[in-house]
Amino acid sequence: MQQIQIVLPDELAFSLKEKWGNLERKLMEIIVVEAYREGSISSGKLRELLGFSTLLEADKFLKAKGVDLDYDEEDFIADRQTHEQLEKEGKLKRGLDSKNTINLD
Repeated sequence: MQQIQIVLPDELAFSLKEKWGNLERKLMEIIVVEAYREGSISSGKLRELLGFSTLLEADKFLKAKGVDLDYDEEDFIADRQTHEQLEKEGKLKRGLDSKNTINLD
């Protein structure tokens, strides 16, 4: 991973740390959100870089930042293929109420 050094005046660094806590994490979030917003990275990459395990977590995070999740036809097709694969592996079962459940055993 590439490291970038940022020099901040002590007063600003202290003020931001008081407000944001972990400056490295906050700066990573700012950079990743901006890269996502401009289309430089996908939602999957955003999830990976920020450590979100689900698309729902990423969507909630983005909404808090005023950014909509870009879920297009390609994402839908990929999700559909994953769904079909889980079904073939017997990990996806339909209940009586037609809701899907995932068996991770």
